[in-house]
This record gives sequence, structure tokens and C-alpha cells, in this order.
Amino acid sequence: MISGGLLDTAAAVLDECRAKGCRLATAESCTGGLITATLTAIAGSSDVVDRGFVAYSNEAKMELLGVQAGMILDHGAVSEPVVRAMAEGALARSRADIAVAVTGLAGPGGGSADKPVGLVWFGLAHSGAPLHSECVVLPGDRAAVREATVAHAFALIRAVVQSSVLAAAGQS
Repeated sequence: MISGGLLDTAAAVLDECRAKGCRLATAESCTGGLITATLTAIAGSSDVVDRGFVAYSNEAKMELLGVQAGMILDHGAVSEPVVRAMAEGALARSRADIAVAVTGLAGPGGGSADKPVGLVWFGLAHSGAPLHSECVVLPGDRAAVREATVAHAFALIRAVVQSSVLAAAGQS
């Protein structure tokens, strides 16, 4: 079940994208499509949401988004190079102006000292600007980490939509 707060934020993301005339794509691993599901739970979202890629497995990351196998072998699926490649791949394989990508460890297992449960990498690609990536360690159980990941992805999208960078990139 998607929380009301996330639905309200999704509606705001959609409204802000509409106002700027931009479209979105997602590339999701640890959220399994929850970002796209939250956006598309809002009626009329099809004028903003272009497509969502659920790339849960390493093979899906490679096949759907063009992530190189060597990158996954060298850095792991939960890494900055992989999330950057996911975001770039989603932007290149869509008609979107903005692509957000997430890969992480939602738990409850799978964590390590270097990559604890709750660690999520975010990537944001948009036309005419440098790719943005960041890492966050989110608290809570699997559901809390996934929900917080969606909320953080929405905050990243809103920041770029509200920035002058998007307007300067010629988005209409």
C-alpha cells in the first residue's frame, strides 16, 4: 500500500513536471517499480511518466539499460558507477527529459560492512546537464527503506525540475 504522504508528493512531482513540460523515466532495482507505481497511482500521470524500467537482476540492468557487465563485476550492482549507468541508460532508452535511477540494499539481509542494509545509490540524468549521483543510508526495515527511497527520488526530481538548469537546457 502506498502511503498518502507519498501520493501527495507524487502529485506535486507530476504537477511541477507538467508546468515545465518535462517527462520522466525511472530505472529501479531495490524499489522494484515502486517509484513508477506511486507516480502512476495518480490519475492523468501518463502526460508526464514516459516509462519505467524495473531492473532488479544484474542481467536486467545490462539488457534493459546497457550497464556493462564489467562495471557490475568491478563495483557491484549497488554502486555509483552502476546507478549512473542506469540513469543514463533510462534517459537514452526513453523519450523522457529526466531519468531517476535507484539501486540499493533494502534488506533485511545482504548487507556488509562496506554496504550496509539501507544503503541506496541514486542517479539523476537530465538533458543538458551533468549527471547527478549520491548515496544515502536509510534507516528501518525493508518497507521503510523502499518508501524512503521513493521519497528521496521524488525530492531529487523536484529539485531539478525547480532549478534553472532544466529551463536553461531548453526543456519545454
